[in-house]
Amino acid sequence: MADSGTSNANPVRTHAPWYGFATPFVGKSVRWASRLLHHGGSAFPGKVVERFDPTFLSRTLSTLPLGVVLVSGTNGKTTTTRMVATMLESLGLKVFTNPTGSNFTRGVVSSILTEVPLNGRLDADIAVLELDEAYAVHFVEQVQPRYALLLNVMRDQLDRFGEIDNTARLLGHVAAATRGTVVLNREDPRIARLRDVVKDGVRTRYFGLAEGLRHYFPADDDMTTTFQVQSADSAQAPEAADAQIVDVAHDVGTAHELHADVMLTKVGDHHAQMVIDGREYESDVKLEGVYNLFNAAAALAVVRAVAADAQSMFLPFEDALADSVDADGADAGTETDGNGSHDAIDQAAADEILRAAGVSPRMIAFAHATTQAMIDTAGEVTPAFGRGEVITVNGTPVELLLVKNPMGFRLSLASFKPEGCDTMICINDEYADGRDMSWLWDVDFTSLRASGVAMVSGVRAWDMALRLGYDQVPVADTNTDLEQAVTAFVNANPGTRKHIYCTYTAMLKTRAVLGRITEVRDAGVGK
Repeated sequence: MADSGTSNANPVRTHAPWYGFATPFVGKSVRWASRLLHHGGSAFPGKVVERFDPTFLSRTLSTLPLGVVLVSGTNGKTTTTRMVATMLESLGLKVFTNPTGSNFTRGVVSSILTEVPLNGRLDADIAVLELDEAYAVHFVEQVQPRYALLLNVMRDQLDRFGEIDNTARLLGHVAAATRGTVVLNREDPRIARLRDVVKDGVRTRYFGLAEGLRHYFPADDDMTTTFQVQSADSAQAPEAADAQIVDVAHDVGTAHELHADVMLTKVGDHHAQMVIDGREYESDVKLEGVYNLFNAAAALAVVRAVAADAQSMFLPFEDALADSVDADGADAGTETDGNGSHDAIDQAAADEILRAAGVSPRMIAFAHATTQAMIDTAGEVTPAFGRGEVITVNGTPVELLLVKNPMGFRLSLASFKPEGCDTMICINDEYADGRDMSWLWDVDFTSLRASGVAMVSGVRAWDMALRLGYDQVPVADTNTDLEQAVTAFVNANPGTRKHIYCTYTAMLKTRAVLGRITEVRDAGVGK
C-alpha cells in the first residue's frame, strides 16, 4: 500500500458536550469510591464515564500528537503492548497505556482517568493500547488508531468468539479503520490476508520468522492433539482434510513471500537475532520463551513505523532550520565544514524555535533514534503481571504463566522446561477464562511425563487431571480449593523453582493467595 498522507494522519476531533468539563471529576470520584468500597473492579469507573459522557474516550485521545497504537490478537497482547510502550518511553516519548490488561473500552477509559488531570487533557505524545479482539471493534468505532499491530488468530474462548474466522473478521475491522500503518504477522495466514482490507494510502508492514523457527508456531489448522494422533479413527473424511490442508498451505506459502520489516532469525537463552533492512542485529532480553522473542519482533516493527512518521514530520523541519543557519553563515554556535554544508546547529537555539512552533523537543529526539537503540530498549522489558512474572516465596522463585488457549499453553510448555522444577496447573472456567475447556485436549502435555505435575487445582481441576492422564502425566495431588492448593504447593520442597500454569481468573486468585504469603507488586488488578 502507499504511504499515508496528511489526511490519514490528522485525528478526528470530537466536540465535548456542555457538561464535558465535569467528566474527569465524575470519573475520578467514582474511581476513588470504588477503591474505597472494594466494589466494581478496575473497569467500573470507565463504565460509568461511558454512560455519562460517551465522547470522552475519542475526545481525549484525539489530542495526542502521534495518535494511538492499537495492539490486538489472540496471544501476546499484554506482553507486546508492554514492550511497545516501554520501548517508546525509553526512546524519549511520553506514553499513555493500559497496563493492567483491562482491554475493554471501559478499561481504557478507566486507565485514562488515572492519568488525566481535571482539565481533561492527557499529557502524552502517544497512546499504546491493548484491546480485546471483540472490543477492539467497538473501540475503532470511536477512535481510529494511527497504528494497528495485529498479532495472531487462534482458537480462544469459542463461547465468546465462535469460529476462528470470526475472530479474524473482528480484527479486519481494526485493520480497515487504521489511518497510518497496519503491522501484520506474516506467519499467520489469517492475519496476513488482512492486507486486503487495509485502505488505500495506509501503509502495511510485516514481522516474521526465519524458516528454521516456523515450527514453533504452527497454524491453528495444523494443530492436533496427542490423543487425536494416537487415535485410529478420524471424524473427518480424507477428501475434506486434504482440501483444508491444501488451502492452508497456499495461504502460508503466499504469506511467506511477503517482505518482513523485522524478521526473527535465531533464538537463544534470553537472546535474539533479527534481520532488519537486510542487516543482522542481536540483543539480550529479560523475557523468557521463543514467543516473547517473536513478540519483541512485532513490537520493533510498530516502533519503527512510529519512528518513520516522526522522522517525516520533524526531520525536514530540522533540516530546513539547519539550511537557514547555513545560509547566514555567521550564526553564533554554528559550525560548517569546508564546503559550507551544515555540521551542527546550536541546540539551545533549535529548542527555542521548536518550542515556539509548538513541537516537543523529545519528539525530535525520538525521530533520531537508531534501529540499534530501538532493539536495545526491547532488552529492558520485564514480564507483565502473570505472564512469566516471578514472585519469590521464602527464597523460592515462583513463576506465574498465563495460559488460555492451545497455542499459548503449547508455547509456554516448550519455553519453560520442567526439569528441576515443581509444576502446578490451575484451570478455571469463569467468563474471563472462557467457559468451554475442550481446548485442553489440543495441548500436548507429554513434555511433563518425566517430571510429573505436583498439583492440579481450580474449578476444572478434575478435567485437567483427566486430560493429563490421557498423556500419561503423573499427578501427585488434585485440590479444587485453589487457596489451599497454592499454599501447599509453594511451601513444599523449599528451594525448588516452581511453575504455575493458570487461566486468567486462576492467575488473579493465585496472586491474591501469594500476596498473603509474601510481597506481591500491585499491578492495578489487586494483589
